[in-house]
Amino acid sequence: SGDKSQVLDIDNPDLNKFPEFAKATAYECFLEAGDILFIPAFWFHNVINEEGGVAVNAFWQHLDASAYDAKDPYGNKDLAVGARVLQSLDRALKILDELPQQYRDFYGRRMILRIQEKALSTDQVT
Repeated sequence: SGDKSQVLDIDNPDLNKFPEFAKATAYECFLEAGDILFIPAFWFHNVINEEGGVAVNAFWQHLDASAYDAKDPYGNKDLAVGARVLQSLDRALKILDELPQQYRDFYGRRMILRIQEKALSTDQVT
């Protein structure tokens, strides 16, 4: 969420709060002196140092500067447009709460279908 993960303990996550975490695939690697690990933007990751060391983060901001949160020099936060989209979605979901459950379910499913049709690529890797 934003620039921080809400999963605080990856070894013992709250699966009631984060049920999808059980489906996550863990990858483990051990780096030696001089090794580099590239982690794509927005990928959840956790690091454990077995010995002392130095970590250097480099954040590539390849979009126009206006796409990023001006208060986020590292590019960790959601893109500015993405943050606005999520805020709009939260407002829409709050409005749905005004409906009885069966109507909330109906319109919620319509929202999901519209998002799938309009926003998702058909060539997504799963």
